[in-house]
Amino acid sequence: MKSIREIYRIGTGPSSSHTMGPRRAAEIFLSSHHNAAGYEVVLYGSLAATGKGHMTDAAIIDVLSKTEMPVNIVWKPDVFLPYHPNAMTFRSLDAMGFPTDEMTFYSVGGGAIEEEGKPLAGSPEIYNLDSLTEIMEYCERTGHSYWEYVEQCEGPGIWDYLHDVWEAMKAAVERGLQHEGRLPGPLNLQRKANSYYVKAGGYRDNLQSRGRVFAYALAVSEENASGGTIVTAPTCGSCGVVPGVLYHIWKSRQFPEIQMLHALATAGLFGNVVKHNASISGADVGCQGEVGVACAMAAAAASQLFGGSPAQIEYAAEMGLEHHLGMTCDPVCGLVQIPCIERNAYAAARALDANIYASFTDGSHRVSFDKLVKVMKETGHDLPSLYKETAAGGLAKDYMQM
Repeated sequence: MKSIREIYRIGTGPSSSHTMGPRRAAEIFLSSHHNAAGYEVVLYGSLAATGKGHMTDAAIIDVLSKTEMPVNIVWKPDVFLPYHPNAMTFRSLDAMGFPTDEMTFYSVGGGAIEEEGKPLAGSPEIYNLDSLTEIMEYCERTGHSYWEYVEQCEGPGIWDYLHDVWEAMKAAVERGLQHEGRLPGPLNLQRKANSYYVKAGGYRDNLQSRGRVFAYALAVSEENASGGTIVTAPTCGSCGVVPGVLYHIWKSRQFPEIQMLHALATAGLFGNVVKHNASISGADVGCQGEVGVACAMAAAAASQLFGGSPAQIEYAAEMGLEHHLGMTCDPVCGLVQIPCIERNAYAAARALDANIYASFTDGSHRVSFDKLVKVMKETGHDLPSLYKETAAGGLAKDYMQM
């Protein structure tokens, strides 16, 4: 497996696969084709179907237009290339408009870009174990925690990186709580984080706690929807879950920073296992791969903080993902707003419940996290494409595309 730095990317929303990934692809293409007289970019499948709502074209044009040469975007939402639904072909053009070269990229989730079967400019494989069963057995045998295994594989420099991640997550929560008003796009959706936070203060402790978890997760998701700076965890569309849970625990329990970083390392390890063995792309496996995986990561982090054993942490994460199994990705108008923002808030609360449930057990259960990841991948590939970030089915089907 690669570094958990691939799971936690600091960047701007609204979509890791549809905004961050295409921007990165454009930068890679431009680096070797900066003398072209013009450019043509063909967007396929999910990238074309929801690209306007996710500002895919704007991200690509922003990069390529630095040459001051014309850029033409071609939309082909009904054409799906076999390797991955998020495909795009970049072409350099001569002065007569004829192609001189082309490259096809795939945005495979979380901002990662690949050519067919070949990751581009990513980190090396640094983990010697790539299943949670193997990792858990190693931890139980040696007495190590999951975060210690992360440090062994990543090196001590990972803590500086996770410090930056944690600072970016906290900043996104706090900015989101301060902002009010309308989110961009045709849905005219109002931000809710600030009002949830204010209202939560009027309730007794248990409802106040839950209301603030909602507010923190909403705050980050709304920042993402407005193109603000967030951290993929594991994606932009699911970026509110992990910080929502961790910020709530940090504010209410005052854990020292190093323990928060250990929790982030544990969460990143679980997300990494899913990314390596299945997918975190909504266009590939539906929202179970985004919000479901984020819930699993947050549940693992919470269990870590509250003293869970390796088995209890694994169980909490398994429940977080299992109870999102089969969730479709059906963004209304191709925007990361409905149902995405509410899903982040609900998944944050569900992650805390998974931790509590697991803490009442000794960690033993029938369905392993690894088995669930396999089933999630199979379920996602069985879903029709209209339920995988095309805005053609589910909640999105009665709304026109932008």
